[in-house]
Amino acid sequence: MAQGKRHNQPFTRSRRKSKLTGLGGAIQLALAWVGVLLLVEMIDYGVEGRLDGYGIFPRTLNGLVGVVLSPLLHADFAHLAANAGPMAMLLFILFSDDRYRPKSSLALLWLVSGLGTWLIGRQAIHIGASSLIYGLASFLIVASVWMKSWRALFFSIIVVTLFGGLFYGIFHVNSGVSWEGHLSGALAGVWVAWVMHGR
Repeated sequence: MAQGKRHNQPFTRSRRKSKLTGLGGAIQLALAWVGVLLLVEMIDYGVEGRLDGYGIFPRTLNGLVGVVLSPLLHADFAHLAANAGPMAMLLFILFSDDRYRPKSSLALLWLVSGLGTWLIGRQAIHIGASSLIYGLASFLIVASVWMKSWRALFFSIIVVTLFGGLFYGIFHVNSGVSWEGHLSGALAGVWVAWVMHGR
């Protein structure tokens, strides 16, 4: 039986941009983040702050739960308000350009900053998104060096201008402030930037 000639056509696959990235997706995600934080804090308020017990308690097995949950928990609405704006802005920058590899980078920052706090933190419950804020800020600054992108460099200048003063908080030792979380987040940001862009 005669066989027809097989036409080999090149297989192409268009690169589809994630719905979470780009300016529109980044804005939606940043607003959704603020909404989630507000919802969690309202629930926590309703149960008289009992959710805060699920923060990071260093070097204990139960405290590992806080590695996942602590960025969602805040001491009160004032604490939430202080973190919500910077976090939303930094998430917007991260997810506005998928060259940052935003989902993988955020997951690593979340995990590594939390584990760092769990390892070096004092014996107290550590809560709040500030470790992620420090992680994102240092990540966006350091990643711009390796990405060789004018856009990334522009965003890094914005981060330094708006949030450069944050890094003073690494050395601000106060009984009510988790400087360990700030330090862990900043170091995590440098490491994740190297893993994602420097190797």
